[in-house]
Amino acid sequence: MHEIITLPGGLRLVIENIPHVKSVTVGVWVGTGSCRETRANSGISHFIEHMLFKGTQRRTAKEIAEAIDDIGGQLNAFTGRDCTCFYAKVLSAHLDMAVDILADMLFNSLFDQNDMALEKGVILEEINMYEDTPEELVHDVLTEKSWQGNALGYSILGSAKSLKKITREDVLAYMQKYYTPSNCVVSVVGNFEREVLLDMLKASFGAWSDSGHVLKQLATPKFMPTVTHISKDIEQSHLCVGYNALARGHELSYALMVVNTVLGNGMSSRLFQKIREEKGLVYAIYSYQAIYAKAGMFTIYAGMNPARVDEVTALILDEIAGIRRHGITQRELEKCKEQLKGSLILGLESTSSRMHSFGQSLLLINKIRTLDEMIERIDGIDAEKVRDVIDLVFNTPSIALVENKG
Repeated sequence: MHEIITLPGGLRLVIENIPHVKSVTVGVWVGTGSCRETRANSGISHFIEHMLFKGTQRRTAKEIAEAIDDIGGQLNAFTGRDCTCFYAKVLSAHLDMAVDILADMLFNSLFDQNDMALEKGVILEEINMYEDTPEELVHDVLTEKSWQGNALGYSILGSAKSLKKITREDVLAYMQKYYTPSNCVVSVVGNFEREVLLDMLKASFGAWSDSGHVLKQLATPKFMPTVTHISKDIEQSHLCVGYNALARGHELSYALMVVNTVLGNGMSSRLFQKIREEKGLVYAIYSYQAIYAKAGMFTIYAGMNPARVDEVTALILDEIAGIRRHGITQRELEKCKEQLKGSLILGLESTSSRMHSFGQSLLLINKIRTLDEMIERIDGIDAEKVRDVIDLVFNTPSIALVENKG
């Protein structure tokens, strides 16, 4: 069973001891991402994520990497639209090393000017690689055009123009605003001794105090249905169809999970069976929902031969029209509820996945739902809730297409 503890400085800890495993995963979650950026500093959250690995007052970048490699551990990070996470997974005997390295990176990073210049070059290559990966690019195009004018739609990587302008002073000021104990969570799951762990966390994070900066409320993005074509020198066309969906915590979010499972989440879904298996028109087709504090989007992706774009688009929209008219069957509803419960349980079996679930939930919604609570919500999905969420979500879509227009 997890436990939530708040340190005097405001930092929240969520810990769960699992005595039968041999490992422990530690994550530091920060409540900022591209949604807190401006056009001028777009990409700064991701840039900071990179820079925290580039050396501290105590360790060089190589020594950080070697310290984890030498004990057979894993050290990584990621930046999202609304949060950033730094995490380490190690054998339980090396928990002290994981905590020490993460704290060292967070509090003692140098942000050396030469290292910043080199890392900007690395991220520029990452941006170029992303631009050359149309099956990923099309999702960002859809998001940015649908939520244009709101930071939630900005690219997580930023742009070459914005990245080049970010200074060391910009980085430190941004961290002063958003890297604060009240805007962070430390999540620890695995085999540990509770009091020993708490002593480590208090020693490493206990003196951390808030800067006094009050976070502004995020503006609610306005969903603007658009049709966007991007021309690339590629062989395949990549399509995204997006719908204005649900913000985090919406009472119908679990019902939308059922609709997602029916439509495009898995090989037995309607879109996969009809468009790939029966007609052979695509190699990949799937759907998913993205959920944020003030907005959400339901997206369908398909990759196909350029000659099939119109047919595939028509089939997707026809399937949406069908689900609006007829909903889903009772058999589909019951089957999907079992699928959701199975994937939920299986997805929480590792220390890494539990650390991720606990840390993100506490950071973003200020509470952690137990497995029993989530299963109860899934069991409570009925035909009326499914009907309500279909009517709410599946209206006028945005469409993004990345293709070779010749």
